[in-house]
Amino acid sequence: MNRKTFLKKSLYSAVGLGLATGLYSWQIEPFWLEFVKVKMPIRNLPDNLVGKTLMQISDIHVGNKFDYNYLIESFKKAKEFNPDFVMYTGDFVDYENEEQFAKLETVLKHTVTGTLGTVGVLGNHDYGKDWVEPEVANKIVSILEANNITILRNQETQLNGLNIIGIDDYWGLNFDPKKATQNFKKEQPYIALCHNPDVCDLDVWNNYDSWILSGHTHGGQVKPPFLKPPILPVKNKRYTSGKIALDNNRTLYINRALGCLWQVRFNVRPEITIFTLEKA
Repeated sequence: MNRKTFLKKSLYSAVGLGLATGLYSWQIEPFWLEFVKVKMPIRNLPDNLVGKTLMQISDIHVGNKFDYNYLIESFKKAKEFNPDFVMYTGDFVDYENEEQFAKLETVLKHTVTGTLGTVGVLGNHDYGKDWVEPEVANKIVSILEANNITILRNQETQLNGLNIIGIDDYWGLNFDPKKATQNFKKEQPYIALCHNPDVCDLDVWNNYDSWILSGHTHGGQVKPPFLKPPILPVKNKRYTSGKIALDNNRTLYINRALGCLWQVRFNVRPEITIFTLEKA
């Protein structure tokens, strides 16, 4: 093989590989859902909750940038696990106009709910354009609660012996984490929901020392092999995805998102997380 032929074949191979990678990243991986199973040890967990399952669903992003029927199919698959608790960690819509409300209602006809309780928090996209439209957030909350998802807005609730703290979105208009954590009781079992993991670095936690479930990053959506994601919408670039140990015995888990803002993923499959509760 002469040099000219070699270069031509190399070019064709590179173009073919690029096209295949692009097609995969656009048409396959954005819809290749992974159910990730994680053990969740919690201090002071009641005996009756040992072995129960908690499902985290995050960043479904109902909107116009990808086919929302994928979300419906994903919800149907998730229901087969029959989770005890279900927790949604924000960004229910990719808001452009009121059309997204109707699409959200369509998707939520297939809502995944827990046998022992279902709660969630809002994300930045749930506050409309530039995160400054409270009426959008209020409408989304009303749709969610009509479909059996209780939204915590800087509140604490208890579900069958498990305390849940819900912090409203960091970039939104109703962020008040000190209000959310003010009644934390160290001797009781807790989980906190907080869409944006950057909140973990703020001095707002009132000695909270248990699990924090977040989303927001989508794991970067595109991650070159052996490298960190080049784009992450957080200040702390350590916060990519998965389980991360924090100070004061806190454990952060960042879900890679079920949906996406743009229909492209590479080496960062969409995720629904299934935690199994156990005593710490």
